[in-house]
Amino acid sequence: MAAPLAISLGDPAGIGPEVILGAWARLRAERRAPPSFVVGGPELLRACAEALRIDCPIVPIADPAEALFAHAAGLPVLAGLDGMLSPGHPDAVGARLALASLQWGTKFALSGVAAGLVTAPVSKGALAAIGWDYPGQTEFLADACGRPYRDAVMMLAGPSLRTVPLTVHVALAEVSGLLSVELITHKARIVAEGLRRDFNVVEPRLAIAALNPHAGEGGQFGDEEARIIAPAIAALQAEGIAAFGPVPGDALFTPRARAGYDAALCMYHDQALIPLKALEFDQGVNVTLGLPIIRTSPDHGTAYDIAGQGVADPGAMAAALVMAGEMAAARAAADG
Repeated sequence: MAAPLAISLGDPAGIGPEVILGAWARLRAERRAPPSFVVGGPELLRACAEALRIDCPIVPIADPAEALFAHAAGLPVLAGLDGMLSPGHPDAVGARLALASLQWGTKFALSGVAAGLVTAPVSKGALAAIGWDYPGQTEFLADACGRPYRDAVMMLAGPSLRTVPLTVHVALAEVSGLLSVELITHKARIVAEGLRRDFNVVEPRLAIAALNPHAGEGGQFGDEEARIIAPAIAALQAEGIAAFGPVPGDALFTPRARAGYDAALCMYHDQALIPLKALEFDQGVNVTLGLPIIRTSPDHGTAYDIAGQGVADPGAMAAALVMAGEMAAARAAADG
């Protein structure tokens, strides 16, 4: 890697600091830690490591470029931005620190100073309380990259499954009205390109889920499959994209079915996230496709209720770091 990965600190009241430390310690012991640095919080992270007895030396750095050399001695952490460790007690000070870390990490990724961005969990409520008006980090990143929200496609990825929710944080009653041929084809194109560029999947196979039970049963249980989903699949196939379906949701995630596709495009949030979390909870990674920068994140939240207790599993953060490093290498190779 020509540049290190940037890791945003996340909410210091949540499990972000401890899973960053735990992930780095685990990957370092396994000799799999990609060159990376945390954007701020050297004293905060040192206090967390001491309190939870995590073997992760903190190496303060003044410039991101130092991370390529400093990571041999421990976890590089950018100095000049810091705060207090406050597990389980979110406040405005911590929210501002989380936001500053995210903002600087995004700037580093956009400028090429960082090869990609790995974001630790934040609290949307805590950020909203200080005036942040984005639904989540994904929308913030899309805006920072000058892309419309619809181009920032969330993919959940684990060792045996990748899923994409075509509609995300909306009521289930609204899903049918939001689906369209254009929505499905637009996001499918972004997913196919992302798999090619960042995951070395030469000819991506996309399984398109049905919305209704039994894929509508010939119209008895709904007509979205015939009216919207099947025409979208036909349009994608006409473009040379290996899409197929509509596949009934109860048949889409069996071991045999999963072997037949590279990503499953799902009609709504829980249709995509329930199987991913059931199968890959501690290794699930949230990947944002469709942006000029690489962004991954562990597929879990701040977990204030267990913060500071030393029980948070760092597996998803470790997976997010490894995946971001692999994506950066794949993108560099694809871009020549």
